[in-house]
Amino acid sequence: MLARGSGPVEAPRTARIAAVLRLHVVPPQGQPFDHLVHTDSVVIGRSSTSDLPLPDRFLSRHHARLFRDGGRYLIEDLGSRNGTLLNGEPVLLATPVGPGDVIRISGSVLSVHPGSVGEEEPGIDAFESSHTVFRPVAEILALESSGGAAASGAELERYAERLRLLNEVHQALGSALALPELLQLILDRLFDHLQPEQAAIHLIGLDGALRPVASRSREGGTPRLVASQRLAHEVTQKGVAALVLDARSDVRFQGSMSLLAAGIRSLVAAPLLAEGQPPLGMVLLTTNAAVRQFTEEDMQLLVSLASVAGIRLRNVALAEEAAQRRVLEEELALARRIQERLLPTSLPTLAGFELCARNTASRHVSGDLYQAVLRRDGAECVLLLADVAGKGMAASLLAASVEALSAGPLEEGLAPAEVCARVSRLLFQRTPPEKYATAVIAAIDAMSGRVDYANAGHNPALVVRAGGEVETLGPTGVPLGLLPGMSYRAASVELGPGDSLVLYTDGITEAADEDDEELGLERLVETCREHRAASPAALADAIERAVASFVGDRPPGDDRTLLIARRDAAPA
Repeated sequence: MLARGSGPVEAPRTARIAAVLRLHVVPPQGQPFDHLVHTDSVVIGRSSTSDLPLPDRFLSRHHARLFRDGGRYLIEDLGSRNGTLLNGEPVLLATPVGPGDVIRISGSVLSVHPGSVGEEEPGIDAFESSHTVFRPVAEILALESSGGAAASGAELERYAERLRLLNEVHQALGSALALPELLQLILDRLFDHLQPEQAAIHLIGLDGALRPVASRSREGGTPRLVASQRLAHEVTQKGVAALVLDARSDVRFQGSMSLLAAGIRSLVAAPLLAEGQPPLGMVLLTTNAAVRQFTEEDMQLLVSLASVAGIRLRNVALAEEAAQRRVLEEELALARRIQERLLPTSLPTLAGFELCARNTASRHVSGDLYQAVLRRDGAECVLLLADVAGKGMAASLLAASVEALSAGPLEEGLAPAEVCARVSRLLFQRTPPEKYATAVIAAIDAMSGRVDYANAGHNPALVVRAGGEVETLGPTGVPLGLLPGMSYRAASVELGPGDSLVLYTDGITEAADEDDEELGLERLVETCREHRAASPAALADAIERAVASFVGDRPPGDDRTLLIARRDAAPA
């Protein structure tokens, strides 16, 4: 699959010469329409930033690209989630396309037809007629701002009245309102000053699709006025206002509309814009020509009202985002406090050994977990270090599940391999396949220094010998919860005087610098070897300094956890 902007790779198809193509688009929602391809590249997707945006939530933001290569066009998939089909076959490489071909992306079907050289895109120019007018919003607002210059007395009076009206609307919309109340107030003002039969406000969602969020009819009820994709694209993406004097008399406009109610003759639409921001949506007003016909002055007034409304809608959205962010931050802070209580507040005392643990979350909450449990009346200490798949809140919840599932088997005195088998079985039963955890469980005998351990797909634990040798304790089974009914091999090693057992998560070894080079196991081993005579706390400090020095100012990309046990050195 080619990345966007890469050169084409020819597939075994007959090359076609196509100076201009026309796509007949049948979207999953709305009426079919035609799109003329006369540029070198057309990106198709659900994002409003695509050259051909389609209202299909199953599309990727930038799903596929049709581009010119010499005298032909090719289609390529842009790494989409659901893929692109050409004549029923997946598009894996850039593939020639021409008249007669059918492109399917999600629920949208695009049939390819020849286009005429010099044929115009059915956009603004095609709509310009004695019945339909498009005007750039920037041009209308510029005229409004200089409306008093060189104007007649009557024009000055109308301009002053419009300014008074806009000031009134600005003050009315300036009060603190939630989004539903603000939308209804905007509709109130539209009906007061422009007197449509029906009005609707459409907003662009996070997926790039335009959806009606508020509507009203003069006769009562809540009509769903939906403009065609072509009209919506012109208004929201090109920043123009639309005025249709008589839809029935303009054949080209009739062909571009989709779900306007029967009998509607005149309409006016304007984008909702906030300065320096992408379009928020559009306002659409309709009426029956037998009742009244909108004028260019109505379009100018709607543009001004929509500009005020766009600013207020943006302010409300920012306020709501800030409130939601505060709630989320409070919830994350609470989750972190709860998670901290799951971690030991202090480590137990094991005769002849010294223990140390460190946990640094890459986000508010961590997906790492550690425990230290005394057994056999203090003669044995079991260390558990786990790292669950993923990051953030979901990972912290899974870490809490691993802690709860392992608590019973540990207290029952099961061997590390048996604990892994039980936790893995229970975790598999309770979580989806993509949720699993790696772990190391090590039971240390205080008297002999023997360590019985099991490694469930985790990073190899390190045994740092007093003499400078470093041994790795690799996996003895697969990650917990990954597969059903798994068993784990038991293994053991002995710690002599001055030896240390170092357990860590991959947030340590995979810590990356600005060039994305990872710290790696070798650097960690060298740090441990250099500080082998240090206490566990001093060794943890040295490892953290090594990581910080290596990554510089780059924030942690993953949780970092250390659990270190050192056997006391033999007396001199």
